[in-house]
Amino acid sequence: MRITVIEHEAGAGPGYLERWLAPSCEVVRPYLGEPVPSRAADGLIVLGGEAAAWEDERCPWLPATRDLLRRSVEEGTPTLAICLGAQLLTMALGGAVGRGADGLEVGACEVVALPAAASDRLFSDVGTAVAVQFHQDVMTRLPEGAVPLMTGSPYPNQGYRLGETAWAVQFHPEATPEIFTSWADDSGLETAEELIAAVKSAETTLVATWSPVVEAFGEVVKAAAR
Repeated sequence: MRITVIEHEAGAGPGYLERWLAPSCEVVRPYLGEPVPSRAADGLIVLGGEAAAWEDERCPWLPATRDLLRRSVEEGTPTLAICLGAQLLTMALGGAVGRGADGLEVGACEVVALPAAASDRLFSDVGTAVAVQFHQDVMTRLPEGAVPLMTGSPYPNQGYRLGETAWAVQFHPEATPEIFTSWADDSGLETAEELIAAVKSAETTLVATWSPVVEAFGEVVKAAAR
């Protein structure tokens, strides 16, 4: 089983994913000049980053990433898109993304499973949970046929499934406390220390909640690769 992972910047790496999916992750770093493949391996994960999903001039590899996401969904390649990745998937399949009217959502925040999550292969056991957030752009309109799975406040589109093998989440199941600390330290937020402390305090809960979700995605990839 091999999973192509698109990393948009050094500070937003796979984090927990390399532990929960080891040794399957093959990380592609287009910001270092590595080309985005036209097709993923057995599975695809697209990570987050500071750029907006429409900032192609800032990150010239974004069109290729959207093409890769579109092709993966069309061909049934198991796909997990996270934060910026989720927004790129949304745009690639005809949805809409924009600046969130309520500003930055950041820290250890509550997300809530919607009824469709109860029968989902990844999210059936999540319920109400804590997740790491760090975003100001949001998915304002989901692609046609998307099944909403997770919601929250102030931004309701926190997770959805497209088809049977593609998932998008606005939050960061991969973010370790160390990764979040680096984001918060660089943010200039007056509440950075408080936010970091909350994420560190929630670490056990975060791992217990999101490791089964990511591992379930790995099982979907493994089944598709047979």
